Amino acid sequence: MASREHQRLDILATVSGVMIALQARANGELSHRLDNGVEAALISFGSGLIIIAIVTLFSPAIKEGARNLYGSVARKELPKWTLFAGALGGTFVGIQTHVVPVIGVAIYSVASIAGQTAASLLVDRLGITGGGKKQITFRRTAAAIFTVFAVFISVFDRIEGADLALFAVFLAGLAGAVVGVQRALNGQINEHSHQSYTTSLLNFFMGTSFLLILLSMLVIFGDTELVPLPAGPWWIYTGGVIGVIYIAFTSKIVQHLGVLTFTLFSVGGNLLGSLVIDLVSPTEGVQISWYLVTGIAMTYLGVIVGGVNNSQSRKLLKQ
Repeated sequence: MASREHQRLDILATVSGVMIALQARANGELSHRLDNGVEAALISFGSGLIIIAIVTLFSPAIKEGARNLYGSVARKELPKWTLFAGALGGTFVGIQTHVVPVIGVAIYSVASIAGQTAASLLVDRLGITGGGKKQITFRRTAAAIFTVFAVFISVFDRIEGADLALFAVFLAGLAGAVVGVQRALNGQINEHSHQSYTTSLLNFFMGTSFLLILLSMLVIFGDTELVPLPAGPWWIYTGGVIGVIYIAFTSKIVQHLGVLTFTLFSVGGNLLGSLVIDLVSPTEGVQISWYLVTGIAMTYLGVIVGGVNNSQSRKLLKQ
């Protein structure tokens, strides 16, 4: 029965990977049309906050989760600083909206996954997910290294090309590391709230606040100007609602699978989804090469190496 439950969680983790790719395409296109990544990220987070806030008004369960969270913080069972996980989400979306128009969804996904797997090893070992510490085994380490190597294969034919900003690839990797830590903190928050959409509400409130302060500083002290909402296809404004569902999904799943195992299983959905998106609705100037397809296949192999038969990885370290 437990095995069937783990299979269900693995499938949900894969679906969440597809959601990442869809959100990246929507936010990237919005950023391209606005020519302002931070404003696009704020629109995405702000719309998500409005949606989850409206749901909260009619949901006793989410309100109960907020009370549980407040009680845990008051009793010092949950450190206050973990509540700022949403600021990491705001950082992630801010980088995402800036980078995707430059390198496309597929390369962004591969690079961000490399960052996620590297960060996941650390946060799983430290046990900050709320599900306990997890061993850094040879299988898990090999899967992470293999995934990082896949990034280099994916961009090999474009390393010296003028059409690829290597700094953008680095930023994508950094975004992945950030979201890996955020997932771990969300797992801990969810353990105390006992309600995944309460975790989502907190994330969107913190993320929106962070982006609002950042954009205000850029407008006041920099040369950034606010741009009216662009006319365009409806799907460029779906990043917020996808984020609400995604955070609620991941905050619950990651408690049981661990950050690395969750990351590895979400890779399949993320990469295949991003490849389809770049084939069907590509970012301008982005082309699909055999190097990229090979990198995606290698990363998916990393899923099999690190995610299948991983009962050992779910054992908690003895204190």
